Amino acid sequence: MMSKVKNAKDFWAGLMFIVFGTAFIVVSQNYAMGSAVRMGPAYFPTLLAGMQIALGVVVFVRSFLSKVENGTVAKLHLKPLMIILGSVVLFAVLLKPAGLVIAISALIIVSTFGGDDFRLKEVLISTAILVIGSVAVFYYGLGLPFNLWPELGN
Repeated sequence: MMSKVKNAKDFWAGLMFIVFGTAFIVVSQNYAMGSAVRMGPAYFPTLLAGMQIALGVVVFVRSFLSKVENGTVAKLHLKPLMIILGSVVLFAVLLKPAGLVIAISALIIVSTFGGDDFRLKEVLISTAILVIGSVAVFYYGLGLPFNLWPELGN
C-alpha cells in the first residue's frame, strides 16, 4: 500500500538530500578511506554524505507523516540561480589573470544581483570584509599561491 505525500516540500528536500549524499559517497569511493585515527581523503566527505543521507531519510519520511497547510513547492526561479552560478564561473575565470582581490570582489558584486534588492553601501562593506578575510585566511594564513592583484606586463 502506497502512502500519500502530505508535505511536498519535505518530500523533494529529503529526496534531494538522499540523492546528493549518495552521489558524494559514490564519487568519494575513488579515494582512500583511511581510519578515524588516520583519515584518508574520502573519510570526511563520506562521513558528511552519510549524515546528509540520514537527514534526507528523516525529512523524506516526515513528508508522509506531517501535513502542512501551505506545503506546495515554490516556483523555480532560474534567473537568480543563473546569476549566482554565473558569478561563481566569473570568479573561476578571473582568479588567475585578475588576482584574488578582483575575483572575490566580482563574485560578491555580481551575485548580489541575484537577490531582490541591491544596496550599494551594504555590498561595498560586505565586499571589503570578505576580501580582507579571504586574503588573510587563504593567502597569508594558508599560504596558497594566489596572485592578489593582476600581473601587469606579462
